[in-house]
Amino acid sequence: MKSQGMLISAFAFALVIAIFAVINVEQVEVNFMFAKTSTPLILVILVSTLLGGLTVGLFGMLRIFKLQRQVKTLEKSVAEQAEQSEPFEATFASDAGPNANAGTALVSDTQWEEESADNGNALVEKDRKE
Repeated sequence: MKSQGMLISAFAFALVIAIFAVINVEQVEVNFMFAKTSTPLILVILVSTLLGGLTVGLFGMLRIFKLQRQVKTLEKSVAEQAEQSEPFEATFASDAGPNANAGTALVSDTQWEEESADNGNALVEKDRKE
């Protein structure tokens, strides 16, 4: 949708420039600092617009290539960091033992309550024996 809007805007701009150029057909003197020439104003307008568009397009493409290169280098960096972290994670997981999943529930609430009740009963029975 965005590209369609840009395309329509470009065509509208080109139409306005073309109409403006066709209205201005008289001869004008153009000074190039080292030479002077007399050309129709329509050519001056169209060539200036074309050169401006090409310049903007060139700078836009240059920026896109720069950003693509930056994305590639960042993706390589992320891949290298992931490779470096895999041995660490494996070592950490083996050192942590069976409860390596810290932060996750290993025992459901009902199991916890049953174990707590059993431990409580065991303590009460231990006190009675003494």
